[in-house]
Amino acid sequence: MCGNEACGEGAILAGCKFYAGYPITPQNELTSYAAKRMNETGGVFIQAESELAAINMVFGASAAGVRAMTSSSSPGMSLKQEGISYMAGCELPCVIVNMQRGGPGLGNIAPAQGDYFQAVKGGGHGDYKIIVLAPSSVQELLEYTFLAFDLADKYRNPACILGDGLLGQMMEPIEIPSNLVPEIPEKPWALTGCKGRKPNVIRSLILAEGALEEHNKHLQAKYGQIKAAEVRVETLGVKDCDIVLVAYGSIARIAKAAMELARAEGLKVGFVRPITLWPFPETSIAEIAGRAKKFLVVEMSAGQMVEDVRLAVNGRAEVAFYGRMGGGIPTEEEVFEQIRKLI
Repeated sequence: MCGNEACGEGAILAGCKFYAGYPITPQNELTSYAAKRMNETGGVFIQAESELAAINMVFGASAAGVRAMTSSSSPGMSLKQEGISYMAGCELPCVIVNMQRGGPGLGNIAPAQGDYFQAVKGGGHGDYKIIVLAPSSVQELLEYTFLAFDLADKYRNPACILGDGLLGQMMEPIEIPSNLVPEIPEKPWALTGCKGRKPNVIRSLILAEGALEEHNKHLQAKYGQIKAAEVRVETLGVKDCDIVLVAYGSIARIAKAAMELARAEGLKVGFVRPITLWPFPETSIAEIAGRAKKFLVVEMSAGQMVEDVRLAVNGRAEVAFYGRMGGGIPTEEEVFEQIRKLI
């Protein structure tokens, strides 16, 4: 399958019954796949009139207790940010997929990673966080999309799959693990009609004096629980390394290949791949910073995740950066050359 299709199949396996989206390259295969598979599995597919409409349709479906998702690419994600903030404020679970493209503005349809800040820092208004997973293969796109639905329901919070045009378009063989069985929790808070019970109310407008602050404290406590329980990270060769490569998503594969080139020449190079971009694996990086001398962060951007790496390292080691923008994709040889420069 291509990555976009695998993402759609992961949603189907997770019990997603509602998809609303609007076409934009390079994620259109996901929309097309959802149009077919939602019909086959008894779900609802809607091509909305805009990205704004799509996220608000997802709001409505989620409020009714349905597993719901939308997908887009960078400019379309910008249009969804108000709705995502509303869903975080209302504690509504959903899954949002962003196959990033080159920017800013309309940019181009090549892969990029310039939406990191938007995803992990809260791209809309207010103090909120969404869970952000960064797959690096077509297999992981299927599995982490499935996981995103479980995490979204577990914490009543939006979850995001942050991919890119390279990951969404590439084709790889996949296996569907036998343990992918959705466990959809009861949702007594959902708006399912109040015959025989008191009405439920879902809203983010909280006007009573002090009430909104208390709601925010509740949200921050929940985010603390997510940080404590849901960090995911891959590490290789970090016990004896002088230099640590840090990369996420599709570029992590290139960085790992560069690490292997370096190891083949006897260079002590390790590798860290954040799988959850939020919550970020700051503790793991901080521990490695106590042993390694230098970090090299590689991104398809002007440098965004590198800021979180520097915060985690906290001055205990040098943090260098190498990035390409506007759809430029680093090669393993380029990354290996940056390692040489650091040495």
